[in-house]
Amino acid sequence: MIDSMPFHAQSWIEFARRHGLTIELDDLMRRTTGRTGIECMCEVFECDVPPAEALALIDEKEAIYRELFTPAFAEVAGFRRFAAAAMSRGLKVGVGTAGDQHNIAFALSNLKMASAPHAVVGGDEGLPGKPEPAIFLETARRLGVSPRECIVFEDAPFGIEAARRAGMRAVAICTSHDSNALAGSHVVAQARDYHQLTNKNFLEGLHA
Repeated sequence: MIDSMPFHAQSWIEFARRHGLTIELDDLMRRTTGRTGIECMCEVFECDVPPAEALALIDEKEAIYRELFTPAFAEVAGFRRFAAAAMSRGLKVGVGTAGDQHNIAFALSNLKMASAPHAVVGGDEGLPGKPEPAIFLETARRLGVSPRECIVFEDAPFGIEAARRAGMRAVAICTSHDSNALAGSHVVAQARDYHQLTNKNFLEGLHA
């Protein structure tokens, strides 16, 4: 939905600096992208962080992220148009994210979608993060559709794997990873952004 990964990376660098942590950024991003806040903090500190402490730490980290991203906020190119076109065809649009309620509100308030998603599931609702399928399965449940009828749009390997485990098809959005990192037998399309999917008539071909 949003082109946020560079700002998550920057926020981890600043968070680590504030806490005197030494991190290898690429490895940390690989281990945390798609995970819940509590899971991320356990990865960063390499130990079991008590939930209350982990939540306070993730609040700090995500506040840094929002501060950095706000001046440069951007959707993944073409997302709003694509989502509106999907809804106009009677398709349900759900959001299944490891982000917490604050990041979800931040994203949706800045996106200003023509219509709100039909269901939203966040990473602070007690479900395990990706690559576990729980967030996607709960999103499907709230949408009232079976997993096999769902198509997940994902930009990270853990999300692509979570879709597979959920029994869902996937579309790889190659903004922060190349197509090889987002491959799988359940991946029905790969695109650099939603403009490309629109230009390929992806929605029109769904029932072909």
